[in-house]
Amino acid sequence: MKKVVIVIPTYNESENIERVINLIYEKTKNLNDYSINVLVVDDNSPDKTYEVVEKVSKKNKGVILLKRKDKAGLGTAYIDGFRYAFKNLNPDVIFQMDADLSHDPKEIPNFLREIERYDFVIGSRYVKGGEILNWGIARKVISFFGNFFARVVAGMYNVKDCTTGYRAIRAGLLKKIDLDRINVHGYAFLLGLLHACYRKKARIKEIPITFLDREYGSSKLTKKDMFEFFINSFRLRFK
Repeated sequence: MKKVVIVIPTYNESENIERVINLIYEKTKNLNDYSINVLVVDDNSPDKTYEVVEKVSKKNKGVILLKRKDKAGLGTAYIDGFRYAFKNLNPDVIFQMDADLSHDPKEIPNFLREIERYDFVIGSRYVKGGEILNWGIARKVISFFGNFFARVVAGMYNVKDCTTGYRAIRAGLLKKIDLDRINVHGYAFLLGLLHACYRKKARIKEIPITFLDREYGSSKLTKKDMFEFFINSFRLRFK
């Protein structure tokens, strides 16, 4: 049986996290060839998201909480989650996934079907069949051109969606990546990790997803994150 670890960073997601976890297990209950762990990396959320996760973990031993002292960024949350998984859970596949219900857990079986043949599977909004719902025109335009900018500047021309946070990655590939060298703390980590795997000649597959805007809570993306993202795109190009 193959082991899957779904890493979910959280900060003030108490309204969403239990529903996300329940949906993950509901949509994967028939995957008899996989064992599923959900690893929530919480940055000491003021709304006490970690308490919700602790409650869920008492009922479901597959749910694990990694609580950090402070809010330290999306990138470092993923790095800490990956390292915890490697040390304690011996995964075959690691997922990246948001906690705000924008990533539909029903797609997990599709990811796992493709990861049998590929190293890195991307849930893409920009391939045929992918879409974004409940965003205004301005937000869609910013997202599209930001992603286009990242593809061109970072040199990953054949990847349509470089900035999505819904991914499945073979653990063997991740172990080859020097995570410290990615050297970004926020949202730009998504691009940095993809680029590092791209340079390792990873077999990359994009599958279409429908991205849903969050119903509860607020986006954690800041102007600082956006600035770091654009600067990091150039840094990757020069590298």
